[in-house]
Amino acid sequence: MPNIKPVSDLRNYNEVLKDIVEGDPVFLTKNGRGRFAILDIEEYEKNQATIKLFSKLMEAEKAVKTGNEWLTEEQVKKDLGV
Repeated sequence: MPNIKPVSDLRNYNEVLKDIVEGDPVFLTKNGRGRFAILDIEEYEKNQATIKLFSKLMEAEKAVKTGNEWLTEEQVKKDLGV
């Protein structure tokens, strides 16, 4: 169940911060609507790494579909020092 609090609870931010754990962010509302999410820093870093990985995978998939950027066997051997 999501942990949702009004942004006004930040007046006592220590209480809000102690509710944040990895995998369980606190969502803050303003005027009854979702406005902010507070994440554990480790969760934030994992999310950023996941985004970067998916971005690289999408680039690779696009290169494969367009037929560009394929290396020859000789180029691979040269790059690997074989």
